[in-house]
Amino acid sequence: MTDATKPTDDPQTQTRSGRVRGLWRGPSAVFLGIPFAAPPVGEHRFLAPAPVPPWSGVRDALAYGPTPQRRESATVTTIPEPSVPGDGILCLNVFTPAPGPGDPGLPVLVWIHGGGYAAGSPASPWYDGAAFNRDGVVVVTIAYRLGFEGFGWIDGAPLNRGILDQLAALEWVRDNIREFGGDPARVTVGGQSAGGGSALALLASPRATGLFAGVIAQSAPAYGLTAAEAEVVGRRFAASHGVTPDLAGWRTVPAEAILDAEPGAQLTGAGILHPTMPLDAVTRAAADPDADITGIPFAPTVDGDVVVALGAAIAAGRGAGVPLLIGTTAHEFTFPAAESLDSVVAALAAGGVPPTGVTGFRTAVARIGDSFGRGQLSTAVLFRQPTLTTARLRAAHGAAGTTWLYDFAFRAPVTGLSGHCIDLPFAWDLLGAAGVAASVGDALPQELADDMHAAWVRFIRDGDAAWPPVGTQPHGAQRFDTRSGYDPDAYAFEAALAGLVPAGADDGSVGAGGAVGEGDPAVVGGQG
Repeated sequence: MTDATKPTDDPQTQTRSGRVRGLWRGPSAVFLGIPFAAPPVGEHRFLAPAPVPPWSGVRDALAYGPTPQRRESATVTTIPEPSVPGDGILCLNVFTPAPGPGDPGLPVLVWIHGGGYAAGSPASPWYDGAAFNRDGVVVVTIAYRLGFEGFGWIDGAPLNRGILDQLAALEWVRDNIREFGGDPARVTVGGQSAGGGSALALLASPRATGLFAGVIAQSAPAYGLTAAEAEVVGRRFAASHGVTPDLAGWRTVPAEAILDAEPGAQLTGAGILHPTMPLDAVTRAAADPDADITGIPFAPTVDGDVVVALGAAIAAGRGAGVPLLIGTTAHEFTFPAAESLDSVVAALAAGGVPPTGVTGFRTAVARIGDSFGRGQLSTAVLFRQPTLTTARLRAAHGAAGTTWLYDFAFRAPVTGLSGHCIDLPFAWDLLGAAGVAASVGDALPQELADDMHAAWVRFIRDGDAAWPPVGTQPHGAQRFDTRSGYDPDAYAFEAALAGLVPAGADDGSVGAGGAVGEGDPAVVGGQG
């Protein structure tokens, strides 16, 4: 729609709860802060999302609504993550080029932000739907409860409240998106980091059946948390506040007090990201399905209902008919460390990585600097190997032709690395968005954004990709860089790590090291 043909009146449309008024912004009719569930306060606090009370008249949807992230991160993050105060945090934003019912409707991207399940914001300028709208895709960005409020264990409360929020948002899309020009039968769920992990958890969840037709998982690291572990953390957290670990106890604790205490709530393990974790332990984590590799205390927990074991679900064929686009950046959490590259290489060789894999790893690290050896191993174990293993497991269980891997390798001018989150402005074709120049760089290659964004649009629109699926090349991927192209060995080192599976492990599984038995509670989570 051009400016000449665009209506001058503010766009309005109908939802099942009431009528909403948005605004025109470039190619998009934008509707911001639409509630999809009741505010999770008072009697609704710590419970599953409740229905939205209907309203009369026309409700303004002109500004971003309150966010579950209550305060800005104390550290500088890659993505601008605005926090908006208020109780009505379970809301979403719709960007559409064609408000009003359409026949046929347009494909839809429902986006789940990252932030380690403890932070992040759907109001980020990096999640503006303008470019997708320009290319005929409706975009919905959603909020979900974070940290302990969204994922902490409480006696008498449902687990995985944040995932239940995501399911409620998807149900809202199913019931309302046609009024915004979208097709409820052509919904793709996408997310990055914790959002990518959420998307995979939804792919495996029986509760999400029929709510979407495709999944995009960007930078989704492996994560495993059992219900028993969640209970231990929850009881310990309650004791630290001097309350009983039930609804009555927790409802006496202000949200601000919980936020103050969350950084001190850790799992018992040190986690793969701990800078003093011995190198041999890092290598063993690649073959240990039960390794605590993140230390995130409040995250999706396998309850067998809302969240199920990802590996077991894939092995059972769940989601095999749902196309999946999955990948990582080259240097997700690759930070400098004191260990020499020689010591990292020695640990890999001692751990059983074959010589070709060790050589490939040494060569890749040498390109960015020897001090990044340990960090690159952490990136491989935490992000890249689980991504490859998920894709290969799907290929072995009915999804060989519906799973595509990508590898984002462009090195940001600001850091010299292809780090966590820097692929987002390219996938969204938002190189001029606020914060991109500071986090990624100036004069970024528009050709790369054109290529990557076009691939995302094609997948959302058609459910496929323009390069070979995993069933054709077991560790090949489309590499996005200044010169993009298909690389049949993009995940070769991660394939070598995936070979470090303990003897007797079941092929029908996936986890931190690539193999977990059917009863293992591995799920997927995130840090970014």
